[in-house]
Amino acid sequence: MTIFTPKFISFDCYGTLIKFHMGEMAQQFYGDVIGEEKMPAFIRDFSAYRFDEVLGAWKPYRDIIGNALSRTAKKWGVAYDEAYGEAIYQAVPTWGPHPDVPGGLSKIGTKIPLVILSNAMNSQIHDNVAKLGAPFYAVYTAESAQAYKPRMQAFEYMFDQLGWGPEVGMHVSSSFRYDQNTATDLGFGTRVFVGRGHEPSNANYRDVEIPHIGCLPALVGL
Repeated sequence: MTIFTPKFISFDCYGTLIKFHMGEMAQQFYGDVIGEEKMPAFIRDFSAYRFDEVLGAWKPYRDIIGNALSRTAKKWGVAYDEAYGEAIYQAVPTWGPHPDVPGGLSKIGTKIPLVILSNAMNSQIHDNVAKLGAPFYAVYTAESAQAYKPRMQAFEYMFDQLGWGPEVGMHVSSSFRYDQNTATDLGFGTRVFVGRGHEPSNANYRDVEIPHIGCLPALVGL
């Protein structure tokens, strides 16, 4: 195993550090209508529409969720209620970390600057970060960058704020399409993929794959 000591480690937050509950909430509102057998496909569509929504000009994350759920409902021929999207949006700050996160991060946080780059709103993200159990050097959001990942503009905002380029950084994420593909194009020193099961692995867009954050300290020699 090659040890890389970065000047900073940047993380995706939702899905990678914070356990994401979008699918469960979609099932809460549409499970009875769609049915158990078809619900996984409905959830995949909801995920795909959220990704499509972040590719254009920045708009509030409330709109990302609402538009994506509305488009999913339209595709499936079921009714959409704005209260559903709002309920999901309001729930986001209450979500906590995967069990492996606090222990893994706490071994690194006082030795290497930890940074979050998240497709989030400023008013939401800090409630989630407070649950991670480690000190963060900086937290950057799509709202501040006025761009969502995977757009390079989001990452470039982080580099400008930090005063460090990607070549001295390590980026950690459980998503290729939101993070790792762009991290590869930008030339991060090391790209770490966390295999949470959201997406299949792709060796072309990661240097190291780990099953959970508890494995991260060893990658930086801690």
